[in-house]
Amino acid sequence: MPHPSVKRIKPRLSLRETVAEQLRTAIISGELVEGELYSAPALGEAFGVSATPVREAMMDLSREGLIETLKNKGFRVTGMTDAELEHNTEIRLLLEPYAARKAAEAVAHRDPKPGEFDAMKALAAEIVEAARKEDLITYLKADRQFHEELLKPCGNEQLIELITGLRCKTRQYGLKTLAKDKRLVHNAEEHLQMVDLLERGQPQELEDLIRRHLSHARGMWNAG
Repeated sequence: MPHPSVKRIKPRLSLRETVAEQLRTAIISGELVEGELYSAPALGEAFGVSATPVREAMMDLSREGLIETLKNKGFRVTGMTDAELEHNTEIRLLLEPYAARKAAEAVAHRDPKPGEFDAMKALAAEIVEAARKEDLITYLKADRQFHEELLKPCGNEQLIELITGLRCKTRQYGLKTLAKDKRLVHNAEEHLQMVDLLERGQPQELEDLIRRHLSHARGMWNAG
């Protein structure tokens, strides 16, 4: 039974969250195969932890729709057809550029707070560095956090939650290859442009960039 190539985990504040990030990355990148049965004890051994945090992490990913749990057996990665991936991206193209535009419009009509965008800039830099190091776990975690922060000024929490859910379900099968070929860095650097456009309150420019960014994802990742 194939297992993801993982680094043994050192104890952190939340071992459950750490394991979940490892599993999420392996699922999104296609390293954990759709339809394959995986057991918590076997994965725990691969990670160098007990089965308990793996089971807990599996429950979290089940709520995200990434896996289905099988009683007394383990879990199976839920499948996505090419059509489902395309539909997912189509919905994101309808929602994310709009939400980004509303976020930039909100920023443009008020005075920014001191240091308001510092955390977002740090996340953007972390995404670029992770792409250069081919660290997909850090890349995907920082990417998810960045896009949530980017959209927050739009003020529509339900919209942000919906977009984040769609992002988590998107499979990016070519991600590992892109990282190895150093093509992921260009995509990562777009995050630096995004936060700059948001800070300057440029709605149209940010909307256009988000649309291009998602189109890159569809062309480079989903095709994997």
